[in-house]
Amino acid sequence: MSTAAPRDLDRADVDLTAASPGRGATVRRWAWLGLIAQAVFGAIVLVAASWQGPDYSVVDHTISDMFAVTAPYGAFLVVVLSLCGAGTIGFAVWSVRPALRTGGWRASTGSALLALSIVGVGDLLSPVERLACRMADPGCTPTQQLSNTGGQLDNAISSIGVVLLVVAAFFLAAAMRGTHGWENWARPTRWTAVLITAFAVASVLTQDAGYSGLFERLVAATGAAALAVLAIGILRRTRDTS
Repeated sequence: MSTAAPRDLDRADVDLTAASPGRGATVRRWAWLGLIAQAVFGAIVLVAASWQGPDYSVVDHTISDMFAVTAPYGAFLVVVLSLCGAGTIGFAVWSVRPALRTGGWRASTGSALLALSIVGVGDLLSPVERLACRMADPGCTPTQQLSNTGGQLDNAISSIGVVLLVVAAFFLAAAMRGTHGWENWARPTRWTAVLITAFAVASVLTQDAGYSGLFERLVAATGAAALAVLAIGILRRTRDTS
């Protein structure tokens, strides 16, 4: 993503923190937590695949399979994902929204949708979204996976959550256009939303071909990377006045 010139950054710093130093410190604190949440999410998704056993495929099988009821260390994984979701929700509400507050209702709407999306509430609710079995388990079928409440919730929340993430990105892009120092971020943010949409559609269309796990991971990686970049951008535009 593009960044503003140093002079714009300085003026953005003053705009955000001069009137309320405490607000600037809160924005920075949650930006750090948001950045950490994305880093931990990316790391745990990569590492967790290593303990799934030889029958598990990161190309064919989904991230949700890794914390199914029958998955090894699934309970540990859902705790980590829940903490990442909580951190992302806080980041959206107490860092993204105030950082883009001059974008008006679009900033508030985009931040709220981001918190409710797959990267926020979707991850937070991981403990109640556990599939009944993994496709890597002998005899497990897509129907059996969704036979429990957790599987049904995962299917619904994941689908809705990705849509909310994409819509949130468009609202935040609109807010960036109206926020001093963030104008150059609007177009990359919209294209990120388009890319996530393309990966999500590909994940559905390639289920029979055995590539759904790959494209789902591309959705997750793109979302986490975009949020990490956004957190860094907020940190660069604020100063610690605490």
